[in-house]
Amino acid sequence: MKYWLCLSLLALASSSGLQAIETPLIHAAAREALSLNGRWHVIVDPYDNGYVNYRLERFDAAAKPTGGYFLDRKPASPSELLEYDFDRSASLNVPGDWNSQDDKLLYYESTVWYRRLFDFTPHADGARQFIYFGGANYEADVYLNGAKLGRHVGGFTPFQFEVTGKLRATRNSLVVRVNNQRRPEAVPTVNTDWWNYGGLTRDVMLLETPATAIRDYALQLQPGADRRVSGYMQLDGPAQPMKVEIPELKIAVAAVADGSGRASFEFHLTGAELWSPESPKLYTVTLTAGADHLTEKIGFRTIETRGADILLNGKSIFLRGISLHEENPLRGARATTPADARQLLGWARELGCNYVRLAHYPHNEHMARVADEMGILLWAEVPVYWTIHWDNPATYANAENQLTELITRDRNRASIIIWSMANETPISPARTTFIKKLVAHTRTLDPTRLISAAMERHSHPEDPSTSIVEDPLTEVTDLVSFNQYIGWYVGLPDDCAKAKWIINYNKPVIVSEFGGDALQGLHGDRRTRFTEEFQADLYRQTLAMLENIPQLRGLTPWILCDFRSPRRHLPNIQDGWNRKGLIGENGTRKLAFSVLQEFYARKAAESSVR
Repeated sequence: MKYWLCLSLLALASSSGLQAIETPLIHAAAREALSLNGRWHVIVDPYDNGYVNYRLERFDAAAKPTGGYFLDRKPASPSELLEYDFDRSASLNVPGDWNSQDDKLLYYESTVWYRRLFDFTPHADGARQFIYFGGANYEADVYLNGAKLGRHVGGFTPFQFEVTGKLRATRNSLVVRVNNQRRPEAVPTVNTDWWNYGGLTRDVMLLETPATAIRDYALQLQPGADRRVSGYMQLDGPAQPMKVEIPELKIAVAAVADGSGRASFEFHLTGAELWSPESPKLYTVTLTAGADHLTEKIGFRTIETRGADILLNGKSIFLRGISLHEENPLRGARATTPADARQLLGWARELGCNYVRLAHYPHNEHMARVADEMGILLWAEVPVYWTIHWDNPATYANAENQLTELITRDRNRASIIIWSMANETPISPARTTFIKKLVAHTRTLDPTRLISAAMERHSHPEDPSTSIVEDPLTEVTDLVSFNQYIGWYVGLPDDCAKAKWIINYNKPVIVSEFGGDALQGLHGDRRTRFTEEFQADLYRQTLAMLENIPQLRGLTPWILCDFRSPRRHLPNIQDGWNRKGLIGENGTRKLAFSVLQEFYARKAAESSVR
């Protein structure tokens, strides 16, 4: 199979005094890979018995470890005491979360050990091998044949380890300790409004490359009217002749690497069709460096702002959006496959959307790839959510690393137009400094996309019917994006008619959340909470209210589908689900779905007249 692999720089940072173990950052597209998906044997280990001894000393910190589940041992004799056995243990599907695969693990938050055996035959002399993980929530310690490869922190971004020279012909034992415990200093922190799905939730693969590999590349149409593409390739290994080709456009550009293995290139897209929701044109692009060949499907488009307008390919656009979680509501589980992505984005398309907010963390890369094909614009974000440790340098480093891994993986996807830094964070000097640093870092990695954050509205101290949007983050963001829940958490839907807004920014406004709960199938009058009628009325009145904001250029109501949340306890209504979805957990559309669908049909017709 061919996969896009954005493989990220990792380090083992341990308190035991071990030196950091780093792997090269190999960024590769459409490489042949051996899938390691499927059934993995697992051991549920809430006390971390396979990781530390009874004095909490880590087994893998010893010079010659004799204990630890990662050794994947069998008793050397009938009298040897060994209290685990992967072969006799249960198994789970990878990719997948453990919560939805075993009822006993629904609320489980601790360690699960995964073990997979595989054989390997190299395809060429001098080739290099890497084990790639699309994502593991939240911490992953990885071991091959009893030796530690390294550690990754962050539940939603890819990572990899080089294993060249470490593989056997048969019965390679790949063991991963995955721990999803929530921690105050983590990103996200302990308090969220989504399910803490644990496990190897994305693809696992064995990648093989030539001795010199294309580690990273970027290919971006620059803002402006001259259709200029600029980019680079970064090699890992001795320098090789390099070339970028787009056969359909008869483009072939040679490049020469500098002493660090980096080569820059530039060309014009003469006669090219630009990517857009109406025509999501993708070109076959080939990158070559010696024996390494990568072939990708890439769309070219520009995104920028001018005053209060958002310009896609130089033309004003209204973003008809919806928010969604990386969850298949029909299974009550992580969305793990391209089919899941097509289902969710297909429902968004049915709603009339040209735009989707991928909340509140980096989603599976299938989402961006399918969106490229379907012509759906995307907002992508990192889980800097609510109240994290703003003054903790390690917390910032964690957030920056997750952002870097997200951008590195997806910066060549035409569908992504917005990088979002945070969601509903309370204003303070430390918080603002933290997020402004993320913004500056993002602009160094990708200056071609818009930057935002989901901020908050506040009530005027002297007039509660007046909402104020004012945040020092707007000094550095391209958009003014905010969440608001007038009619649900603030007042009732009828209050929308009296609402006034103060937004003193000449920038595009995106209302990144609004909505209210409704149990699919529960009916009553429009004033009875949790009925479909209440939710539908709330949407009608909210849409009318928001249209009065002059700078309004887009919406992503909360949310496409009902999703699991441990915060939602109301019996016979919520039962562990956030019910703000326009589609119920059974896939049935609620009344509000048609309300928003009709509104978006009107907005689309207005845009076509211009």
